Amino acid sequence: MINIINFNGYKLSINKKKYSNGRIALQLIDTEDGFPFASATVNIPEAQIADDEVIIKDYSENAGILDCLVKHQIISSPISRFNTGFVIVHVCKLLI
Repeated sequence: MINIINFNGYKLSINKKKYSNGRIALQLIDTEDGFPFASATVNIPEAQIADDEVIIKDYSENAGILDCLVKHQIISSPISRFNTGFVIVHVCKLLI
């Protein structure tokens, strides 16, 4: 199943991958040209999360991605938050 979302006027597919420590990574791919658009997740090894959870990057160029992914039922609403020392990131269950 291919999941497509609309974010900031772009039509993007979700590419589910793994970080080197085995955690889930979500990469957004522009469906028009096939190039990577953004990473929706961040890998914070010291954050305690379950195997079916992801840490969402909803700041900087990704501002608004949390609401977009929840709306498209890719992830749950945040179940917890983690302060990185610079920003607060959201931990969500992956639904796909």
